Amino acid sequence: MNYFRTAILLAGMTALFMGVGFLLGGQSGMMIALLFAAGMNVFSYWNSDRMVLSMYGAREVDASSAPEFYAMIEQLAARAQLPMPRVYLIDNPQPNAFATGRNPQNAAVAATTGLINALSREEVAGVMAHELAHIKHYDTLTMTITATLAGAISMLANFAMFFGGNRNNNNGFGIIGTLAMMVLAPLAAMVVQMAISRSREYVADRTGAEICGQPMWLASALAKIANAAHQVPNMPAEHNPATAHMFIINPLSGQRMDSLFSTHPATENRIAALQELARQMGQSSANGGGWPAPRAGGSARGADPWGRSEAPARQPAQAPARGPWDGRGGSQPPRRGPWG
Repeated sequence: MNYFRTAILLAGMTALFMGVGFLLGGQSGMMIALLFAAGMNVFSYWNSDRMVLSMYGAREVDASSAPEFYAMIEQLAARAQLPMPRVYLIDNPQPNAFATGRNPQNAAVAATTGLINALSREEVAGVMAHELAHIKHYDTLTMTITATLAGAISMLANFAMFFGGNRNNNNGFGIIGTLAMMVLAPLAAMVVQMAISRSREYVADRTGAEICGQPMWLASALAKIANAAHQVPNMPAEHNPATAHMFIINPLSGQRMDSLFSTHPATENRIAALQELARQMGQSSANGGGWPAPRAGGSARGADPWGRSEAPARQPAQAPARGPWDGRGGSQPPRRGPWG
């Protein structure tokens, strides 16, 4: 289903490219745009993840440069039965994160330094489990390709506006084509937002909560990130709004989160869904809302992702299980600054 959705998306983007080419240069322009779109589709499939990471100045880390963070991703990936993704940090004060890559074998997760510094370790685990859920569902393929193609369409629109259209083209719509370009850039962003269904965030929230075993860790993180996103600017995202849908929370300031073409559901709705999931896990989970038992064939059979051999004792749904970071009970407030 994900491959079919991606194919439809690419076809729509290609048609938009051809329409722009026709307005600029008639049939010849349409053919040139078709060739350009075909090349961009192939390039995006293989390289869009590297382009997005480079756009945000992400630096790859490993077990030596970021041991605790890297180990956390490693444990969560094993829990999700996923290959170990590449791990990146972004020097940005806004707490946020995203995943990218064309498939689980070629995936990467990236978190900002703001996320690492502002959230507790439990909350960071919830966020990164959400990003691994996107990888598990192949959402990253759609997200990275749409970000790249939307940026290319906007660039083509700017090119048309700069040159004022070709008044000598054989369709006679040079001036009209120029005016149309002024609409195409926001239209491209709208297409991206419509193509990436907001329901994928709910699914990733639920799967991420199941991966880490604690829905309320992610719920707490979402509340903090949403609040910070309106106060701490993310300038690379402001300059590249077509990539906003990749983040766990919309990084753009002043966004109405539940508008018709919003890329993300309202944060309060996501938190409510996670609270309901926590209640369900507390009522029906065999381990009472702690780490769920590994699936058959899992790489961490018999142990939770933090290395414990037994599941924690049954606890109330709203009270987090014993924290994996420092041996503290879940009833104590989470510690900020996970590297401290």
